[in-house]
Amino acid sequence: MRFTLGLTGLYDRFEGRIFSVDDVSQGKPAPDIFLHAAEKMGTPPHRCAVVEDSISGVTAGLAAGMAVFAFAGGVTGSAQLSIDTAVIFEDMRDLPVVLTI
Repeated sequence: MRFTLGLTGLYDRFEGRIFSVDDVSQGKPAPDIFLHAAEKMGTPPHRCAVVEDSISGVTAGLAAGMAVFAFAGGVTGSAQLSIDTAVIFEDMRDLPVVLTI
């Protein structure tokens, strides 16, 4: 994550607030990583938003009781990501508007 966020110039904005599967006992589709991040940030899960592009990530976010926004403009299509209450969007430029839903 340090490498990829560094490439985009975003690492400094997220430093100290980056969580990975290495921080929890179970990876996705278990909700552990999202619940861990919410706890560390001092935010109840129902007040969190998850942006995911995978079936396991969408499933994990929903299991954590969080609002899930599924990006279908990459590898996984909207038909596959249309799980339960996940909000589907296909263009990252739409994310700021989608998050206000």
